[in-house]
Amino acid sequence: MKNHINYRFSILSCISGVDFIHSKYRFCVVYDLLSLDYNTRIRVKTFLNDSQFVDSITSIFINSNWWEREIWDFFGIFFNQNLDLRRILTDYGFEGYPMRKDFPLSGYFELNYNSNKKRVVFNLITLSQEHRFFNFEASI
Repeated sequence: MKNHINYRFSILSCISGVDFIHSKYRFCVVYDLLSLDYNTRIRVKTFLNDSQFVDSITSIFINSNWWEREIWDFFGIFFNQNLDLRRILTDYGFEGYPMRKDFPLSGYFELNYNSNKKRVVFNLITLSQEHRFFNFEASI
């Protein structure tokens, strides 16, 4: 599609990841291509499960490396033949994939600066509800 005379989709404008948690296929990778010669756009979608992977297109579009790394970092979707899959937007010690719908919203740890130790410390998150008052008898 990039070099064909009838299409010439020479620009990869975006790659996105989507998580369909309770679907037949868990993930979708969406490629948005642009043809400047014909002023057209096309969206190509690839559906896959947890254990499947997608072939990398870095040999076709060099700018896909960033988006493939981002999708791997956020969703855990593996791109075969991408030689640079490493964390890009999350911390290197980060565990899990934050854009998956089954990722906990609160996380497990919080960072605080401890003035006595003069460093940043990890603390387990405690979710207290002491300032919330619920009126269960109120009608809507």
